[in-house]
Amino acid sequence: MTASRFLQGFALKTANLPGVDINYACAGEGPPVLLLHGHPQTHIVWRKVATRLAAAGYTVIAPDLRGYGDSGKPGSDAEHLPYSKRVMAGDQIALMESLDHERFSVIGHDRGGRVAHRLALDFPDAVERLSVLDIAPTRTMYAQTDKEFATRYFWWFFLIQPHDFPERMIGGDPEYFLRRHISGQVRTEGAVGEDAIAEYLRTYRNPETIHAICEDYRASATIDLEHDEADAHHRVAAPLLALWGAKSVVGELYDVISTWQEKADNVTGCALPCGHAIPEEAPDELTARLLAFLSGRPAHT
Repeated sequence: MTASRFLQGFALKTANLPGVDINYACAGEGPPVLLLHGHPQTHIVWRKVATRLAAAGYTVIAPDLRGYGDSGKPGSDAEHLPYSKRVMAGDQIALMESLDHERFSVIGHDRGGRVAHRLALDFPDAVERLSVLDIAPTRTMYAQTDKEFATRYFWWFFLIQPHDFPERMIGGDPEYFLRRHISGQVRTEGAVGEDAIAEYLRTYRNPETIHAICEDYRASATIDLEHDEADAHHRVAAPLLALWGAKSVVGELYDVISTWQEKADNVTGCALPCGHAIPEEAPDELTARLLAFLSGRPAHT
């Protein structure tokens, strides 16, 4: 166990779970809250939010998803099953069970929101509340793909290309790809400092990380869609808070609330004044909304 450099007061630990080791940061006492990051970030994307949640009386657990950061990077298969959101959600259930948390709230940004959505479907008894940040449901986004979306979210179609084409392209200059990816989605100057970029890059340079990320996206375009199709009649029962960036691609191209009302029974949400990287661009607004949601209080508009 070591102290986190980015999440003040948090300890870094490793959970040896069946099939994968999961790196995570944790702190606080009180009701448990699981924070799931997206691509190309790691758990440190929550550095401006996690400490405030812990200070407000929550036990906060922020892992690196399998394949990302310092978590394990298992091999994949022809169906991309090891990087399906169902398997990745199972990792988080195993992690929380190892920490004696049978029921908890989940907040997921980007890819983490997709894992959180699947977690709420597959393990409804475990999810107290669910918040998804700057995403519409995967199946909806693929079904409504047009030239505008494909152009602005090109990596959804680049990263899913067969092994090892995207791996080789990114591996040729991972720093360039990572910086361009982040800068293309962030609309708030200075929101992602060089220290954070350096930390993201530390693990992004790993060829196993690059492959795992491609597998994550390949799964979303294949087996995840099969799982979503099979569960099309299932709805998220937990209260769901959808937040999105007013300046993000998702916010500009989708009626985010209505997309989630198609998937869940109790949906609230709003746009925040930022781009895609909500935890880094709008931490004050995000924290206020999350604290109200987690406590069951109505948020101020």
